[in-house]
Amino acid sequence: MSLNLASLWDFKNPALSEERFQSALASATGDDALILRTQIARTYGLRGNFDKAREVLAALDPALPAAGPEARVRAALELGRSWSSATHPAETQTPDAKARARAAYLNAFEIARDAELDAFAIDALHMLAFVDTAPADQLKWGQAALDIAEKSIQPAAKAWEASLRNNIGYALHELGRFEEALVEFTRAAVLREKGSDQGAVRIARWMIAWTLRALNRIDEALEAQLSLERENAAARTPDPYVFEELELLYRAKGNPTRAAHYAELRKALATPLS
Repeated sequence: MSLNLASLWDFKNPALSEERFQSALASATGDDALILRTQIARTYGLRGNFDKAREVLAALDPALPAAGPEARVRAALELGRSWSSATHPAETQTPDAKARARAAYLNAFEIARDAELDAFAIDALHMLAFVDTAPADQLKWGQAALDIAEKSIQPAAKAWEASLRNNIGYALHELGRFEEALVEFTRAAVLREKGSDQGAVRIARWMIAWTLRALNRIDEALEAQLSLERENAAARTPDPYVFEELELLYRAKGNPTRAAHYAELRKALATPLS
């Protein structure tokens, strides 16, 4: 593909992204045009207009049989995302919607696997965890995706490893397998430290501290969360989830005054206690 989609995407501003894709579409042909239209569909999904996303994708159907594997896998991925993703309200996740999403993601996976498009195969498996939300199923899909990432020599596939280890750690945490979760979160943090996204690094460290609390390693968890509080303050990005953990940790240490302090800080950011 001759297009650089990353330069056109602003995931925080899907409407602007659509404008960029539409502009690029004016001079695009063949698979490039099809791929741009799949991304336009995705912008509608990110804005919650899933019917419009499917309308855009349906218009591609006549051209897809003759298209290359990347165009076909992207179309299948976006069709799946139009039925089930992180942006879908819970009440929309009916058995029918999940079945449609699962079929689309499995189709995307098979196309990507057969074409050796490892990153897309990983993406499809990763999205199946939004369909099959039981922790054991999420663990299964996460481990299948990680297996591809570990074996792949493709940089785009390798780039998934930190996210996948985080997802696996979360599923293990939900299953009460805290020691195993801590291993995965620690590995994810090591990978994040090699990058330049300090926000992602702090999230990875939060996951470690969260799990330390679950293991009743209260002092270690407290030290880690206090460090995150200081770093967030320096970056002027206060995190309600850090305040939530500090509230719970000080409660565990029998310090209601400090717990109340962090409860107020959390409430000021209007995030409910989980």
